[in-house]
Amino acid sequence: MARDVLRERFRDVAFTTAVPFSADGSDVLFDDLADNLEKQYEAGARLFIPCGNTGEYYSLTDEERIEIVATHVEATGDEATIAGGVAGSLPEVSRLSDAYEDAGADAIMVMDPDHTYVHKRGLANYYHRICDATDLGVVIYKRGPAVSRDVIADVSERENVVAVKYAVDDVAAFSRTVAETPGEVTWLNGIAERYACSFAIEGATGYTTGLGNFAPEATLALFEAIRADDWDRARSIQRLLRPIEDLRAESGEENELAAANNVPVVKHGMDLAGYTGGPVRDPLVNLSAADETRLEKYYEAVQSAPVLETA
Repeated sequence: MARDVLRERFRDVAFTTAVPFSADGSDVLFDDLADNLEKQYEAGARLFIPCGNTGEYYSLTDEERIEIVATHVEATGDEATIAGGVAGSLPEVSRLSDAYEDAGADAIMVMDPDHTYVHKRGLANYYHRICDATDLGVVIYKRGPAVSRDVIADVSERENVVAVKYAVDDVAAFSRTVAETPGEVTWLNGIAERYACSFAIEGATGYTTGLGNFAPEATLALFEAIRADDWDRARSIQRLLRPIEDLRAESGEENELAAANNVPVVKHGMDLAGYTGGPVRDPLVNLSAADETRLEKYYEAVQSAPVLETA
């Protein structure tokens, strides 16, 4: 796909998709995954990022990742864009990229570096070598300080770097990064609906969603309101969705680690909405009964909200 077309396709809501597992977590339910994706596509989803954090990347094998990406390609229509998550050593990234390309994917998303010791020159080299090794579009995922403004600027002019997923809650830093990055990349707000309005004003022409796995109509309505500069409606929808997003940011019961509820909320929401969510894999845990009850109340409020009835 031409790079300018691919950059344009990332000006959208990027569905970071969850993976349904069997009751004991041992198997990926590929038929159920395909059914989930078909329903999301019918609801209007066109941009999908499988094998990201919502897709429990680090709990999957390479074989599962490849089949998950292939399922996305097969289960969605010709208008869909698929960007599969990759991470690890350069040979591993190259192998996954080749397999994703063979499966029909359009791009890869390079996960935020999971390495204790990182040098910014070495990280820039890493991205450059990934670009050298694949013909797919490349999305840079920034979730922490390692992927600095300098690193993004360094790689932004590579032809196959099509987008940056900026998942740090710092609008001022995002604004400066957009202003100082020379390449023509598409900017995705990587912290989803809670800050969609603020990041859009500063240059994000798309955002990623986990909530869209079970409420695609709601997040697409928010995106359309922002794109139409209908800020009153956009803020109303954002406030409606915020309790769910705030619950995802919580640590869960008997835990101090941040955002452990993130994926379990998505999966329970899918079960509520008639999709197949199912359990999470270690090192995640399912929602507590109390948090399930809270999510059920928030989801009911979204389903009955008048603001979503008309555009």
